[in-house]
Amino acid sequence: MSAPALRAIFDRLLAAHGPQGWWPADGHFEMMVGAVLTQNTAWTNVERAILRLADAGLLEPRPLLDAPVERLAEAIRPAGYFNVKARRLQAFTRWYIDAGGFEPLARVDTGTLRSRLLAVHGIGPETADDILLYAFERPVFVIDAYTRRIIGRVGHDVEGLAYEALRALFERELPADVALFNEYHALIVRHAKTHCRKRPVCAGCPLEAICESAGTLG
Repeated sequence: MSAPALRAIFDRLLAAHGPQGWWPADGHFEMMVGAVLTQNTAWTNVERAILRLADAGLLEPRPLLDAPVERLAEAIRPAGYFNVKARRLQAFTRWYIDAGGFEPLARVDTGTLRSRLLAVHGIGPETADDILLYAFERPVFVIDAYTRRIIGRVGHDVEGLAYEALRALFERELPADVALFNEYHALIVRHAKTHCRKRPVCAGCPLEAICESAGTLG
């Protein structure tokens, strides 16, 4: 997959959908909480859970960590897997507080910070990269199921590529630009919801002219 091919996909998505303005959150910690909550659920559910956290006074590190896990789980119920995610949120928040919060972590180099995030219970590569890109503004490319679906359908062989290999491919072929990676990932999410669904809507798709699967999967 070449840089021109990746750029062509981005340019077409941007022209069709416009800037997305991601990550929709008030502050770095809320972004990180959202990254954990968005595991295996739709963003609309995450928004409901975040509102409930805010209403309960649990959208700050110390109150979130100190809350009984049952109370936290109830607050984030709309995000699904709420018992598991409550424990993951508290594990992450404990790590975050022990590290001194945002400012000390922001001074850590990207590779080290990523390794430290991945060592936290419940933080996998996609969640870690969401946090790095959106909260810490580091040039890492987030790979999710939507990325695999769209890139694979367009005609690029991503079958069998591990997360790290696909992330490395994007980061090798594109400029290390936080704004570009931010917008690209957000556009992929938007496009997967509007056109490149599990059952695709190819009519009017901005990638139709360059997509090998166009019209064959409906």
